Amino acid sequence: MNIHGPAHHESEARASVYTSGFSRRFVALLRKEVRQVLRDKSNLAVGLLLPVALILLFGYGLSFDVKHAPVAVVMEDRSPTARDVLAGLQGSDYLAPVFVTDMIEAERLMRGGDVDAIVRVPMDFSRRLNQGDARLQLVLNGVDSTSAFTIEGYVGGAIGTWAQQQADRNGNKPPATGNVEVVQRMWFNEAGESRWYLVPGLIALVLTLIGAFLTSLLVAREWERGTLESLFVTPVRPLEIVLSKVAPYLVIGVIDLSMCLLASHFLFHVPMRGSLMAIVMVSMLYLVVSLLLGLFISAAARNQFQASQIALLVSFMPAMMLSGFVFDLRNTPVAIQVISQLLPATHFMTLIKTLFLAGDHWPTIIQSVAILTLYAVVLTIATHAKLRKTLE
Repeated sequence: MNIHGPAHHESEARASVYTSGFSRRFVALLRKEVRQVLRDKSNLAVGLLLPVALILLFGYGLSFDVKHAPVAVVMEDRSPTARDVLAGLQGSDYLAPVFVTDMIEAERLMRGGDVDAIVRVPMDFSRRLNQGDARLQLVLNGVDSTSAFTIEGYVGGAIGTWAQQQADRNGNKPPATGNVEVVQRMWFNEAGESRWYLVPGLIALVLTLIGAFLTSLLVAREWERGTLESLFVTPVRPLEIVLSKVAPYLVIGVIDLSMCLLASHFLFHVPMRGSLMAIVMVSMLYLVVSLLLGLFISAAARNQFQASQIALLVSFMPAMMLSGFVFDLRNTPVAIQVISQLLPATHFMTLIKTLFLAGDHWPTIIQSVAILTLYAVVLTIATHAKLRKTLE
Protein backbone atom coordinates (compact mmCIF):
# COMPACT_ATOMS: atom_id res chain seq x y z
CA MET A 1 0.00 0.00 0.00
CA ASN A 2 1.43 3.40 -1.03
CA ILE A 3 1.23 5.70 2.04
CA HIS A 4 2.76 8.81 0.37
CA GLY A 5 0.39 9.45 -2.47
CA PRO A 6 0.87 11.00 -5.92
CA ALA A 7 1.82 14.46 -4.56
CA HIS A 8 4.87 13.03 -2.83
CA HIS A 9 6.00 11.21 -5.97
CA GLU A 10 5.58 14.40 -8.00
CA SER A 11 7.76 16.42 -5.57
CA GLU A 12 10.42 13.71 -5.64
CA ALA A 13 10.42 13.79 -9.44
CA ARG A 14 10.80 17.58 -9.49
CA ALA A 15 13.66 17.39 -6.97
CA SER A 16 15.35 14.74 -9.06
CA VAL A 17 14.98 16.83 -12.22
CA TYR A 18 16.30 19.93 -10.42
CA THR A 19 19.28 17.99 -8.99
CA SER A 20 20.22 16.49 -12.33
CA GLY A 21 19.80 19.89 -14.03
CA PHE A 22 21.92 21.58 -11.40
CA SER A 23 24.62 18.97 -11.80
CA ARG A 24 24.74 19.37 -15.57
CA ARG A 25 24.82 23.16 -15.39
CA PHE A 26 27.44 23.18 -12.64
CA VAL A 27 29.69 20.70 -14.45
CA ALA A 28 29.37 22.67 -17.70
CA LEU A 29 30.23 25.95 -16.00
CA LEU A 30 33.06 24.32 -14.07
CA ARG A 31 34.59 22.95 -17.27
CA LYS A 32 34.36 26.39 -18.87
CA GLU A 33 36.07 28.09 -15.90
CA VAL A 34 38.82 25.45 -15.72
CA ARG A 35 39.55 25.86 -19.43
CA GLN A 36 39.58 29.63 -19.02
CA VAL A 37 42.00 29.40 -16.09
CA LEU A 38 44.29 27.07 -18.02
CA ARG A 39 44.24 29.42 -21.01
CA ASP A 40 45.04 32.48 -18.88
CA LYS A 41 48.70 31.81 -18.21
CA SER A 42 49.22 35.05 -16.23
CA ASN A 43 46.53 34.15 -13.67
CA LEU A 44 47.89 30.61 -13.44
CA ALA A 45 51.40 31.92 -12.84
CA VAL A 46 50.25 34.25 -10.06
CA GLY A 47 48.14 31.55 -8.42
CA LEU A 48 50.64 28.68 -8.57
CA LEU A 49 54.15 29.83 -9.43
CA LEU A 50 54.27 33.00 -7.34
CA PRO A 51 53.59 31.20 -4.01
CA VAL A 52 56.24 28.61 -4.85
CA ALA A 53 58.72 31.36 -5.73
CA LEU A 54 57.97 33.23 -2.48
CA ILE A 55 58.34 30.06 -0.40
CA LEU A 56 61.71 29.24 -1.94
CA LEU A 57 62.87 32.85 -1.85
CA PHE A 58 62.11 33.44 1.81
CA GLY A 59 63.08 29.92 2.84
CA TYR A 60 66.42 29.65 1.07
CA GLY A 61 67.28 32.98 -0.51
CA LEU A 62 66.60 35.80 1.97
CA SER A 63 67.90 35.97 5.50
CA PHE A 64 68.54 38.51 8.23
CA ASP A 65 71.60 36.54 9.31
CA VAL A 66 75.03 38.05 8.72
CA LYS A 67 77.59 35.65 7.26
CA HIS A 68 81.09 36.24 5.92
CA ALA A 69 80.86 39.95 6.73
CA PRO A 70 84.03 41.64 5.43
CA VAL A 71 85.94 43.32 8.25
CA ALA A 72 89.08 45.38 7.65
CA VAL A 73 91.80 44.66 10.24
CA VAL A 74 94.48 47.29 10.86
CA MET A 75 97.38 45.71 12.78
CA GLU A 76 99.38 48.67 14.08
CA ASP A 77 100.70 46.29 16.74
CA ARG A 78 102.01 43.21 14.90
CA SER A 79 103.14 41.30 17.97
CA PRO A 80 102.28 37.60 18.38
CA THR A 81 100.08 38.52 21.34
CA ALA A 82 97.96 40.87 19.23
CA ARG A 83 97.63 38.25 16.51
CA ASP A 84 96.60 35.68 19.08
CA VAL A 85 93.82 37.96 20.36
CA LEU A 86 92.42 38.42 16.84
CA ALA A 87 92.78 34.76 15.86
CA GLY A 88 89.08 34.26 16.60
CA LEU A 89 88.13 36.52 13.68
CA GLN A 90 89.58 34.02 11.22
CA GLY A 91 88.00 30.74 10.27
CA SER A 92 84.54 31.99 11.20
CA ASP A 93 81.42 31.66 9.07
CA TYR A 94 80.29 35.08 10.24
CA LEU A 95 83.35 37.29 9.72
CA ALA A 96 85.76 37.60 6.80
CA PRO A 97 88.81 39.61 7.95
CA VAL A 98 90.63 41.70 5.35
CA PHE A 99 94.08 42.76 6.58
CA VAL A 100 95.08 46.24 5.43
CA THR A 101 98.17 48.35 6.05
CA ASP A 102 96.69 51.48 7.64
CA MET A 103 93.48 53.30 8.60
CA ILE A 104 93.48 55.34 5.41
CA GLU A 105 93.02 52.22 3.30
CA ALA A 106 90.48 50.82 5.76
CA GLU A 107 88.43 54.03 5.64
CA ARG A 108 88.50 53.97 1.84
CA LEU A 109 87.12 50.43 1.86
CA MET A 110 84.46 51.43 4.38
CA ARG A 111 83.28 54.44 2.38
CA GLY A 112 83.10 52.34 -0.76
CA GLY A 113 80.97 49.72 0.99
CA ASP A 114 83.63 47.02 0.55
CA VAL A 115 83.83 46.28 4.28
CA ASP A 116 81.23 46.45 7.03
CA ALA A 117 83.58 47.21 9.91
CA ILE A 118 87.13 48.12 10.87
CA VAL A 119 89.06 46.51 13.73
CA ARG A 120 92.05 48.64 14.69
CA VAL A 121 94.78 47.27 16.95
CA PRO A 122 96.72 50.29 18.34
CA MET A 123 100.49 50.28 18.58
CA ASP A 124 100.52 50.06 22.39
CA PHE A 125 98.08 47.14 22.52
CA SER A 126 100.52 44.51 23.86
CA ARG A 127 101.93 46.84 26.51
CA ARG A 128 98.51 47.85 27.74
CA LEU A 129 97.37 44.21 27.64
CA ASN A 130 100.09 43.36 30.13
CA GLN A 131 98.85 46.24 32.29
CA GLY A 132 95.28 44.93 32.09
CA ASP A 133 93.62 47.78 30.20
CA ALA A 134 94.12 46.98 26.50
CA ARG A 135 91.70 48.45 23.97
CA LEU A 136 90.63 47.62 20.43
CA GLN A 137 88.84 50.11 18.22
CA LEU A 138 85.81 48.82 16.31
CA VAL A 139 84.35 51.10 13.62
CA LEU A 140 81.00 49.93 12.23
CA ASN A 141 79.27 50.82 8.97
CA GLY A 142 75.95 52.06 10.31
CA VAL A 143 74.15 52.30 6.95
CA ASP A 144 72.55 48.97 7.90
CA SER A 145 72.23 49.33 11.65
CA THR A 146 70.89 45.80 12.16
CA SER A 147 73.91 44.21 10.49
CA ALA A 148 76.23 46.62 12.33
CA PHE A 149 75.01 45.55 15.76
CA THR A 150 75.20 41.90 14.71
CA ILE A 151 78.82 42.30 13.60
CA GLU A 152 79.61 44.07 16.88
CA GLY A 153 78.32 41.00 18.71
CA TYR A 154 80.43 38.66 16.56
CA VAL A 155 83.63 40.66 17.15
CA GLY A 156 82.94 40.84 20.88
CA GLY A 157 82.28 37.12 20.89
CA ALA A 158 85.60 36.40 19.17
CA ILE A 159 87.48 38.50 21.76
CA GLY A 160 85.53 36.83 24.54
CA THR A 161 86.52 33.40 23.20
CA TRP A 162 90.18 34.36 23.42
CA ALA A 163 89.69 35.63 26.97
CA GLN A 164 87.99 32.40 27.98
CA GLN A 165 90.83 30.34 26.52
CA GLN A 166 93.34 32.41 28.48
CA ALA A 167 91.34 31.84 31.65
CA ASP A 168 91.17 28.09 31.05
CA ARG A 169 94.94 27.98 30.72
CA ASN A 170 95.36 29.91 33.97
CA GLY A 171 92.63 28.07 35.79
CA ASN A 172 90.86 31.33 36.59
CA LYS A 173 87.37 32.52 35.68
CA PRO A 174 87.70 35.88 33.93
CA PRO A 175 85.16 38.55 33.13
CA ALA A 176 83.10 37.97 29.97
CA THR A 177 85.48 39.98 27.77
CA GLY A 178 88.70 39.43 29.70
CA ASN A 179 90.98 42.45 30.01
CA VAL A 180 90.44 43.70 26.45
CA GLU A 181 87.94 46.51 25.95
CA VAL A 182 86.31 46.99 22.53
CA VAL A 183 85.72 50.69 21.89
CA GLN A 184 82.91 51.00 19.36
CA ARG A 185 82.15 53.80 16.92
CA MET A 186 79.31 53.92 14.40
CA TRP A 187 79.90 55.62 11.08
CA PHE A 188 77.18 57.06 8.81
CA ASN A 189 74.46 56.30 11.38
CA GLU A 190 75.68 57.46 14.77
CA ALA A 191 72.27 57.08 16.39
CA GLY A 192 71.81 53.51 15.14
CA GLU A 193 68.37 54.43 13.77
CA SER A 194 66.87 51.84 11.43
CA ARG A 195 64.75 54.52 9.74
CA TRP A 196 67.95 56.18 8.53
CA TYR A 197 68.45 52.95 6.59
CA LEU A 198 64.82 52.48 5.47
CA VAL A 199 63.66 55.99 4.56
CA PRO A 200 66.12 56.55 1.66
CA GLY A 201 65.11 53.15 0.28
CA LEU A 202 61.47 54.24 0.30
CA ILE A 203 62.35 56.74 -2.43
CA ALA A 204 63.23 53.81 -4.70
CA LEU A 205 59.94 52.05 -3.91
CA VAL A 206 57.86 55.17 -4.47
CA LEU A 207 59.50 55.94 -7.81
CA THR A 208 59.07 52.30 -8.86
CA LEU A 209 55.39 52.45 -7.96
CA ILE A 210 54.80 55.69 -9.87
CA GLY A 211 57.06 54.85 -12.78
CA ALA A 212 56.74 51.18 -13.60
CA PHE A 213 53.53 50.06 -11.87
CA LEU A 214 51.16 52.92 -12.75
CA THR A 215 52.64 53.63 -16.17
CA SER A 216 52.25 49.97 -17.15
CA LEU A 217 48.47 50.57 -17.36
CA LEU A 218 48.59 53.48 -19.84
CA VAL A 219 48.46 51.84 -23.29
CA ALA A 220 46.65 48.75 -21.96
CA ARG A 221 43.86 50.97 -20.60
CA GLU A 222 43.40 52.63 -24.00
CA TRP A 223 43.19 49.24 -25.73
CA GLU A 224 40.48 48.12 -23.31
CA ARG A 225 38.45 51.31 -23.77
CA GLY A 226 38.88 51.29 -27.53
CA THR A 227 40.07 54.90 -27.61
CA LEU A 228 43.32 54.14 -29.44
CA GLU A 229 41.37 53.37 -32.63
CA SER A 230 39.81 56.83 -32.41
CA LEU A 231 43.24 58.43 -32.11
CA PHE A 232 44.54 56.53 -35.14
CA VAL A 233 42.25 58.48 -37.51
CA THR A 234 43.60 61.81 -36.25
CA PRO A 235 46.85 63.50 -37.33
CA VAL A 236 48.35 62.68 -33.91
CA ARG A 237 51.55 60.62 -34.13
CA PRO A 238 52.40 57.67 -31.85
CA LEU A 239 55.30 59.53 -30.20
CA GLU A 240 52.98 62.41 -29.31
CA ILE A 241 50.50 59.99 -27.77
CA VAL A 242 53.18 58.39 -25.64
CA LEU A 243 54.70 61.67 -24.46
CA SER A 244 51.31 63.08 -23.54
CA LYS A 245 50.59 60.01 -21.41
CA VAL A 246 53.97 59.93 -19.69
CA ALA A 247 54.22 63.65 -18.87
CA PRO A 248 51.61 63.66 -16.04
CA TYR A 249 53.30 60.71 -14.34
CA LEU A 250 56.67 62.41 -14.64
CA VAL A 251 55.21 65.42 -12.83
CA ILE A 252 53.64 63.14 -10.19
CA GLY A 253 57.01 61.44 -9.73
CA VAL A 254 58.72 64.79 -9.19
CA ILE A 255 56.09 65.78 -6.61
CA ASP A 256 56.44 62.44 -4.80
CA LEU A 257 60.22 62.75 -4.82
CA SER A 258 59.92 66.23 -3.28
CA MET A 259 57.60 64.90 -0.58
CA CYS A 260 59.99 62.05 0.21
CA LEU A 261 62.95 64.41 0.53
CA LEU A 262 61.03 66.84 2.73
CA ALA A 263 59.68 64.05 4.93
CA SER A 264 63.11 62.43 5.32
CA HIS A 265 64.60 65.74 6.46
CA PHE A 266 61.86 67.34 8.56
CA LEU A 267 59.85 64.35 9.82
CA PHE A 268 62.42 61.57 10.18
CA HIS A 269 65.58 63.71 10.52
CA VAL A 270 67.60 61.52 8.20
CA PRO A 271 70.94 63.19 7.41
CA MET A 272 71.59 64.18 3.81
CA ARG A 273 75.38 64.03 3.59
CA GLY A 274 75.53 63.97 -0.20
CA SER A 275 74.70 66.96 -2.38
CA LEU A 276 71.01 67.63 -2.95
CA MET A 277 71.65 68.13 -6.66
CA ALA A 278 73.18 64.65 -6.99
CA ILE A 279 70.27 63.06 -5.10
CA VAL A 280 67.69 64.80 -7.31
CA MET A 281 69.51 64.03 -10.57
CA VAL A 282 70.01 60.31 -9.92
CA SER A 283 66.42 60.02 -8.66
CA MET A 284 65.14 61.60 -11.87
CA LEU A 285 67.30 59.20 -13.89
CA TYR A 286 65.80 56.23 -12.05
CA LEU A 287 62.30 57.67 -12.52
CA VAL A 288 62.89 57.81 -16.29
CA VAL A 289 64.08 54.18 -16.24
CA SER A 290 60.94 53.15 -14.32
CA LEU A 291 58.67 55.05 -16.72
CA LEU A 292 60.28 53.37 -19.73
CA LEU A 293 59.92 49.95 -18.10
CA GLY A 294 56.25 50.63 -17.40
CA LEU A 295 55.64 51.76 -20.99
CA PHE A 296 57.30 48.64 -22.35
CA ILE A 297 55.07 46.46 -20.15
CA SER A 298 52.00 48.46 -21.19
CA ALA A 299 52.77 48.00 -24.87
CA ALA A 300 53.31 44.26 -24.42
CA ALA A 301 50.02 43.68 -22.55
CA ARG A 302 46.61 44.31 -24.09
CA ASN A 303 44.64 44.61 -20.84
CA GLN A 304 45.16 46.37 -17.52
CA PHE A 305 44.94 43.26 -15.36
CA GLN A 306 47.70 41.49 -17.23
CA ALA A 307 49.84 44.63 -17.31
CA SER A 308 49.48 45.14 -13.55
CA GLN A 309 50.45 41.52 -12.89
CA ILE A 310 53.55 41.76 -15.07
CA ALA A 311 54.55 45.06 -13.48
CA LEU A 312 54.09 43.61 -10.01
CA LEU A 313 56.28 40.60 -10.81
CA VAL A 314 59.11 42.38 -12.65
CA SER A 315 59.28 45.77 -10.94
CA PHE A 316 57.63 46.40 -7.58
CA MET A 317 58.15 43.05 -5.84
CA PRO A 318 61.81 42.74 -6.92
CA ALA A 319 62.38 46.33 -5.80
CA MET A 320 60.90 45.41 -2.42
CA MET A 321 62.72 42.12 -1.80
CA LEU A 322 65.75 41.81 -4.09
CA SER A 323 67.20 45.31 -4.19
CA GLY A 324 68.73 45.46 -0.73
CA PHE A 325 65.87 47.50 0.72
CA VAL A 326 65.42 45.14 3.68
CA PHE A 327 67.80 42.21 3.20
CA ASP A 328 71.58 42.33 2.89
CA LEU A 329 72.12 40.79 -0.54
CA ARG A 330 75.59 39.53 0.37
CA ASN A 331 73.92 36.99 2.68
CA THR A 332 71.87 35.49 -0.16
CA PRO A 333 72.79 32.63 -2.53
CA VAL A 334 74.83 33.46 -5.62
CA ALA A 335 71.83 32.97 -7.92
CA ILE A 336 69.82 35.58 -5.97
CA GLN A 337 72.76 37.99 -6.07
CA VAL A 338 73.05 37.61 -9.85
CA ILE A 339 69.32 38.24 -10.33
CA SER A 340 69.45 41.28 -8.04
CA GLN A 341 72.28 42.81 -10.06
CA LEU A 342 70.07 42.67 -13.16
CA LEU A 343 67.52 44.97 -11.50
CA PRO A 344 67.88 48.75 -11.92
CA ALA A 345 66.34 49.18 -8.45
CA THR A 346 69.33 47.42 -6.85
CA HIS A 347 71.82 49.92 -8.25
CA PHE A 348 69.64 52.91 -7.39
CA MET A 349 69.03 51.57 -3.87
CA THR A 350 72.78 51.34 -3.22
CA LEU A 351 73.36 54.78 -4.68
CA ILE A 352 70.59 56.63 -2.83
CA LYS A 353 71.60 55.16 0.56
CA THR A 354 75.24 56.07 -0.09
CA LEU A 355 74.31 59.63 -1.01
CA PHE A 356 72.14 60.08 2.07
CA LEU A 357 74.37 58.50 4.71
CA ALA A 358 77.94 58.37 3.38
CA GLY A 359 78.06 61.40 1.10
CA ASP A 360 79.27 61.92 -2.47
CA HIS A 361 81.34 58.78 -2.99
CA TRP A 362 82.16 59.32 -6.65
CA PRO A 363 83.20 55.75 -7.63
CA THR A 364 79.78 54.52 -6.49
CA ILE A 365 77.99 57.44 -8.17
CA ILE A 366 79.77 56.98 -11.50
CA GLN A 367 79.24 53.22 -11.56
CA SER A 368 75.55 53.35 -10.64
CA VAL A 369 74.76 56.27 -12.98
CA ALA A 370 76.48 54.46 -15.86
CA ILE A 371 74.40 51.32 -15.24
CA LEU A 372 71.13 53.28 -14.95
CA THR A 373 71.95 55.21 -18.12
CA LEU A 374 72.54 51.94 -19.95
CA TYR A 375 69.15 50.71 -18.75
CA ALA A 376 67.55 53.94 -19.97
CA VAL A 377 69.10 53.57 -23.44
CA VAL A 378 68.15 49.90 -23.79
CA LEU A 379 64.60 50.47 -22.55
CA THR A 380 64.20 53.51 -24.83
CA ILE A 381 65.08 51.42 -27.89
CA ALA A 382 62.95 48.47 -26.83
CA THR A 383 59.99 50.64 -25.80
CA HIS A 384 60.08 52.67 -29.01
CA ALA A 385 60.14 49.51 -31.13
CA LYS A 386 57.32 47.87 -29.16
CA LEU A 387 55.09 50.96 -29.05
CA ARG A 388 55.62 51.69 -32.73
CA LYS A 389 54.60 48.16 -33.61
CA THR A 390 51.64 48.32 -31.23
CA LEU A 391 50.32 51.76 -32.16
CA GLU A 392 50.93 51.60 -35.90
